[in-house]
Amino acid sequence: MTAGAWAWVAHLRAGGTTPWQSWTSTDAADEGGYLPGAQQLELLRRLNVAGRPSPALVERVLTASAPGRGRPDLELVGVGEPRRFGPPAVDPAVLSDDELLRVATGLLAAELAAPVEMRDVAGDGPAGQPVSTSRRRPPRTRRFRTRYELAGDPWLAAAHTRQLTLDGRPPGGPGRSVHVLGSDLQTMLAHTWAAGSFGTGAPSWPDFLARVRARRRLPRRVDLPGVVERFGARPHTGRVGVVLDLAALPRLVGVRRLEPVPDVPAHATELARQVGAALSLHVVPAEQAELLASALLPRLARVAGPLPVVPAEHRDWVEDAAFGLRQQLLRARYPVVGDPDELLPTWSEPVEGSVLGLAIELLLEEAT
Repeated sequence: MTAGAWAWVAHLRAGGTTPWQSWTSTDAADEGGYLPGAQQLELLRRLNVAGRPSPALVERVLTASAPGRGRPDLELVGVGEPRRFGPPAVDPAVLSDDELLRVATGLLAAELAAPVEMRDVAGDGPAGQPVSTSRRRPPRTRRFRTRYELAGDPWLAAAHTRQLTLDGRPPGGPGRSVHVLGSDLQTMLAHTWAAGSFGTGAPSWPDFLARVRARRRLPRRVDLPGVVERFGARPHTGRVGVVLDLAALPRLVGVRRLEPVPDVPAHATELARQVGAALSLHVVPAEQAELLASALLPRLARVAGPLPVVPAEHRDWVEDAAFGLRQQLLRARYPVVGDPDELLPTWSEPVEGSVLGLAIELLLEEAT
């Protein structure tokens, strides 16, 4: 059956989509060496179904390995004698999405890491400095500006700070006002998970929620009263307050308007998390966060879909925590811009998106 396997490989290389179990031809030369793994072959077949992978992408898929922990590359069922040791041969069509994602995320990570690895080989740039794949606009010099710092919700604070810095308004300075950004607690938890997924790493969304609940305290960045207390205790800090009405933020930081911060849907964030895990095999953590934010985030920000939803088993403690935050802000002696009721979550049913399907779209996008 080895001849049939090589014939199937040739079929897939040519753009074919026939599943392995439906394949009957043996009209192909034995290329010698080792057959690609079942994961790689099935991923290539899925790519062919979804679009037209370039010859370069085809070869990258067939020669890829499946990074991370888990089963090694798997053999095709029906090819050769059954092995006494190791995982059994499989029908590629029954492989789980997770098996195919291990290959796909490895390919996406290698693509992101290529500029860094080329720099390391060439010796360009200062050692240990992260490489940015985006072209930043040099800040414009301004004589007068409002001194500020943004804290709280990590996704919103980082995005608005980046936008203001690119506009020539970096944060900091003595006497600066600190604006602690917040929204409903479910969104703040989703933003915290997204910040880690596009940063140096995060657990899966269910594991993230389980860990937060087990610690019996909110993440430091979204414990809004705690953030206010920490900044208020720092020297050279001016007014510290909570901002729940983001429409008021431009006035507070001294600009006419701010671009809205796009949310990344749950399945796109999960893909970024898995790509980040594979990327950590190529680069140091600082470069991992830089590449995910500058090269992958702009592509995933265009993907439609909702944020992750807190499952029913965790909603009781999220509601209790949100109510506790609300009560603290109602009793606060510091400024609160917006209605504290905005902290209370409203529930919706989860909408599943295909992480593997999105990974395939990105791979085909690279090939064009």
